[in-house]
Amino acid sequence: MAGLHGWRRRAEQVKIRLSKDDGAVRAEGKKFRAQGRSLTQIEWRSAFESPGELLLREARAADLLVIGRGRSEYDADPGVIVLRAGRPVLLVPDTAAALPLRRVVVAWKDTRECRRAVRDALPFLQQAKEVLLVEVGENKSESQAKNNLPDVAAYLVRHRVIVAAEVRRRPHGSVATELLHVVEEEKADLIVAGGYGHSRLGEWIFGGVTRELLTASPVCCMLSH
Repeated sequence: MAGLHGWRRRAEQVKIRLSKDDGAVRAEGKKFRAQGRSLTQIEWRSAFESPGELLLREARAADLLVIGRGRSEYDADPGVIVLRAGRPVLLVPDTAAALPLRRVVVAWKDTRECRRAVRDALPFLQQAKEVLLVEVGENKSESQAKNNLPDVAAYLVRHRVIVAAEVRRRPHGSVATELLHVVEEEKADLIVAGGYGHSRLGEWIFGGVTRELLTASPVCCMLSH
């Protein structure tokens, strides 16, 4: 009998905790809808499960996922979301208040991931006042390298994007550090890049540039895998 009473007490504690959590979720939903009043269509979805798994499942209904850096164990891991969602991801740093799209840096690398990122980012690039194509640390023949950025620039111009410059840099440190130097120098407010990584023995391994952008970029990053 004592064991039964103990089970009932634990059940009541769980019920009370879920009730409090449910109230918090409803409050967040109300706040979310209030902030999205200016949008033509808005929908709030919630569930009591891992944030990452919930976001990955609901990504099927989205054109773009907008997420923060994930500072606590309760937040979705941005890197895993980039690699598993099958949707472009806009990573927003804590300090960002808006995305004015004055100047956008496209971190070009001639890969499937980067080509997809450029295609996914077209709605943003078409609104930007200027787009800079930046290629850092590519080890290839001079004749091959000469065609990369002009080809990408021509593709973007055909899609009504204002390409202001094509920039090639040799990294003095890491590729990501050099890329972030360009972003700082040019006062860009968005980076468009491919997201690189894979899973090995249950652990997610990210490419160096992807890892540094996820953890250190001072501006918004749009990543596609």
